[in-house]
Amino acid sequence: MSCIEIDGANFEVEVGGDGPPLMLIHGFTGRGSDWAPFLPDLRRARTTITVDLLGHGNSESPADPARHAIERQAEDLAGILRRLGLAPADVVGYSLGARVALRMAVAEPDVVARLFLESPSAGIADPADRAARRSGDEQLAQLLDREGVEAFVDHWEELPVFAAERAMPAVDRSRLHVARLRNRPDGLAASLRGAGQGAMEPLRGRLAGVTAPTLVVAGALDKAGSDRARAIAAGIPGARLAILESIGHAPHREKPASFATLLLDFLALPIPLHATERTPT
Repeated sequence: MSCIEIDGANFEVEVGGDGPPLMLIHGFTGRGSDWAPFLPDLRRARTTITVDLLGHGNSESPADPARHAIERQAEDLAGILRRLGLAPADVVGYSLGARVALRMAVAEPDVVARLFLESPSAGIADPADRAARRSGDEQLAQLLDREGVEAFVDHWEELPVFAAERAMPAVDRSRLHVARLRNRPDGLAASLRGAGQGAMEPLRGRLAGVTAPTLVVAGALDKAGSDRARAIAAGIPGARLAILESIGHAPHREKPASFATLLLDFLALPIPLHATERTPT
């Protein structure tokens, strides 16, 4: 692990392995070590870069929510890759991390070689819907402010979007719960306020400018997420789409072996990719 300062904020970064660079970006309430189960296989042929996003893990948590913005952190992660001399890199992102990765591909295309988006969002175009999402995220942030991480995580894990996680083995659910509890309440609250879907610039109108070969992945049980994935894949030239049956919002946690195969197969494909839709079981 090492600390890298970018634009006045410290990021926890881990680099390992050997070969073409691959950056993996975690989701909300996660950290870079979430990808640890996949790193041994990936590092046989890749230099992996994992990062704790601001407000998460061991990275800094600036008090100003605006510093957590998707747009700022996309610039930060692009800067980390350049600082390490590892740009361009293949970039993998899950949920919050997928939104950062997508922004990188739109605004920092020179640092993204291939793009793998798991349960992504391109933001919310309708102003009223965007305001409603900001209001909902503010309520979650206030729960963190008022009652702390434990009460928040208990509430978070009961949200319908994570219903499929409740079918995971008990030991995996317990490990995930403990990992979420390791976050700081101020960090998660600032992330919700600054990096939520309602706070980010909507990217639907800019998807056609993505030049990186792209695979968009979502679980069929996550209806809203799979709809967003289809729209994003349709907007990116040549993008591939994988909708995974019997899986929810977090394929990498719910079916890690299937996820690993999908990722490794994608990374092995030649450029350019051609648009197609797959529905693995």
